[in-house]
Amino acid sequence: MTSTGHINAQHTTHKVVLPFYVYASLAFLAATLLLFLSSSALTGHYFNPKILAVTHTMALGWGTMIIFGASHQLLPVLTESGLFSITLGYLSFALAAAGIPLLVYGFYYFDLGWPAQWGGSAMVLSILCYVINVAGTITKGKKDNVHAIYSLTAALWLLLTAAVGLTLVYNFTSPFLPEGALAYLPLHAHIGTTGWFLLLVIGVGSRLLPMFLISKYDNERLLWLIYFLINGGLLSFLLLFFFSLGASFYWIPVAAVSAALVMFAYYCYGCLRQRIRKQVDDQMKISLVSTGMMLVALVLLTLIILLLNASPGHRLVLLYGFGTFFGWITAIILGMTFKTLPFIVWNKIYREKAGSAKTPNPKDLMSNRLFKAMIIAWVTGSLICVAGISARSASLLRSGSALLVAAALLYNWNVMKVLTYKPAT
Repeated sequence: MTSTGHINAQHTTHKVVLPFYVYASLAFLAATLLLFLSSSALTGHYFNPKILAVTHTMALGWGTMIIFGASHQLLPVLTESGLFSITLGYLSFALAAAGIPLLVYGFYYFDLGWPAQWGGSAMVLSILCYVINVAGTITKGKKDNVHAIYSLTAALWLLLTAAVGLTLVYNFTSPFLPEGALAYLPLHAHIGTTGWFLLLVIGVGSRLLPMFLISKYDNERLLWLIYFLINGGLLSFLLLFFFSLGASFYWIPVAAVSAALVMFAYYCYGCLRQRIRKQVDDQMKISLVSTGMMLVALVLLTLIILLLNASPGHRLVLLYGFGTFFGWITAIILGMTFKTLPFIVWNKIYREKAGSAKTPNPKDLMSNRLFKAMIIAWVTGSLICVAGISARSASLLRSGSALLVAAALLYNWNVMKVLTYKPAT
């Protein structure tokens, strides 16, 4: 059975899925524009209203929204059942779509009163709807598997991340926490990047990679080991954080997550080695490159822990944040968007004709030329921005962020090309 046929076994209506993709596309463009307008902020301290606005636009508007959209499509495939609730899918989108701009506005102008509080509250409710939908879909599913458990656990970490973030927002106007916000930012950031993004990417990526490569490789035991290492590392981080056991013990969670990433890289290698489809397309290459970027981000995180109280540590935090959101998270989204979105639209148009009439290949709905131009702009812009952050050069940051705006425009152009595709008459 082909990968397309397998995905078609269970599908969610495109009306739930596509709004997330459109919103994420526009959020990516908005984030790059904010970065361009605020590029000089990246030459200073990482705790800056402009940087907070860009970070949350990327984390919530770009990364989280597109994951929500893809999850509503893929969860039924993972569990071999229909989505638990279409209504919850619509509600999750509406709450997040309204909440994210309010939250970003609050950060950008550092107005942490009602805009940020209402925006953060709407985001928490959106995530709660998503968690219920994921749990309900898994419960009613015909098949329990490691990929579905990854998705549910990641969703729970996201809910915790959002709850901590909302707590910090309220603490700014009515202080009640024993320490300032800076003390709790590592908690908010690490459970978000590792518990939500990393866990979800590995869980879903380990299913999509062999599917798209048509690979015979399967190692569920390794995936469970990776799962327990990441979650064990996160739990040990929480214990170290709340019991203030000192930075010297942070090697424990770092070592656990490092081992998990090395094992996932080995899993990806196994998929490549046993693939039936020998030619790897550009979309998959970019998604695979993101695995290496994860390892680079982990090295930066290790250095941050060692140098946190030194002045180089603040610049490393900026590099780590930029590399996480504009690097490996963006890399996997850029690749996977044009593996999943063309099929979703293809399925909407040709589902009834599949097998009975000649239909185009889903990849024909996108422009490969636009995709390559986007990747060149993204890679070049990202490298220039990294140089700008390292050298504290506002001019380099402006140049690099301008190229990232170009990459986002090309991404939106290609997404719209897929969404507006009309079959030949």
